[in-house]
Amino acid sequence: MSDTSSQPDTLSRHLRERRAELLRRWRMAVRSDPELVSSAELPRAVLEDHIPMLLDDLEQQLEAEHPMSAMQADLRQREDAREHGRQRWHQGYDLRETMREWGHLQAVILEEIERYAAEHPQLDPQVMITARRVLTQLCMDGNCESAARYMQMQQAEAASRARDLESSLRALQALENERAALLRETAHDLRGSIGVIANTTALLAEPQMAGPERERFYSSLQQRIQATGALLTDLVELARLEAGEVPLRVESFDAAQRVAEFCEVLRPVAAQRGLFLKYEGAASLPVEGDALKLQRIVQNLLVNALQATQRGGVVVRCEIEPGSDPQHWTLSVSDTGPGFTLQAAGELRHALKRATEEAHKVHEHSETRPHPDPREHAPVQPARSGPGSGTLPSGEGIGLSIVRRLCALLGAAVELETAPGFGTTFRITFPRLYPEADGRPHPGTSL
Repeated sequence: MSDTSSQPDTLSRHLRERRAELLRRWRMAVRSDPELVSSAELPRAVLEDHIPMLLDDLEQQLEAEHPMSAMQADLRQREDAREHGRQRWHQGYDLRETMREWGHLQAVILEEIERYAAEHPQLDPQVMITARRVLTQLCMDGNCESAARYMQMQQAEAASRARDLESSLRALQALENERAALLRETAHDLRGSIGVIANTTALLAEPQMAGPERERFYSSLQQRIQATGALLTDLVELARLEAGEVPLRVESFDAAQRVAEFCEVLRPVAAQRGLFLKYEGAASLPVEGDALKLQRIVQNLLVNALQATQRGGVVVRCEIEPGSDPQHWTLSVSDTGPGFTLQAAGELRHALKRATEEAHKVHEHSETRPHPDPREHAPVQPARSGPGSGTLPSGEGIGLSIVRRLCALLGAAVELETAPGFGTTFRITFPRLYPEADGRPHPGTSL
């Protein structure tokens, strides 16, 4: 009769020698199970995952001679089973599929142990009892640890989703607050314009008004009507941008030439106010982009800058900044207005910061993402317009909201530099190229 103390080790070695065949039979059982759909597309190495380590644990349990050794093997087994459950979670398994896998593993190993017992009639029955107990414990622990890991992962995912939802709700509330403030400002401007129009119309209806005075009031009325129409047009444009109804049309053009030409168009407006309007950027700057949207950005920034400036003027630059990424170019609009305090510009800074974050998000997988150096600040002009009120000019909100939306659509990063006594500078960094310009959808086409 053979030494019964060595029989568990002999069985363990047999299982180790049959490892490849056991894994093959287990894979066949898993692949042929119609309820294990998540395993169908997994490569062999990914499918086996921690199964070889679990077989190691089983063999070590059979070989354990002392209670301490058995306890250590049991702890390793539980940790491997827990890790296997985590991996199956990430591979898309549901808990039922994971448990069915454990069932197939138990059936394959049990069949091999029974076959071994049949081929070795001299085997001590206690060895088989121990082997069945260890196998049952392995699979029971595997199911329990996998279920525990699944529950932990589900709780973590639920907590993450709750945090994401809370963040989205806060962002939505901030957007609603911003929109409400903008609408209040717009309603105030419209009410003021309508009041002026009503009063001026009443004065023009007076029969005693004639000559130069009537002409002056008539000219004022026309200007106010035009301003009100422009404000309503801006409201419509902002609504279309927010609804994602403005497509991005990418073409090749010379940004420096377009911006310089638009400065020429607005120079008479600046001259009427006794201000200068200078273009000091590159003579030529070939880029890709949406030329009409760029023109709209420049127009809004220049109109706001001229309105905020009483003396001096506005300087516009288009350039690739020295030492910066050559795949991006910068537009800056600097005025010599009174500038604003951080408190007065706080909401505007917040809105522009959010626009920059939106632009970065839509380009997070794109090589054209802007990377402005945070250490580089846009230059500001010395103020020539006196101390001013320290508040943002009335009516500036819609124009800058349009700028913010257009920059997000174009994947551009926006910066604002302002301080009392130093004027205000808007600095926008655009991609020079859009890799999807062959007709595929562009980043940022949906706002």
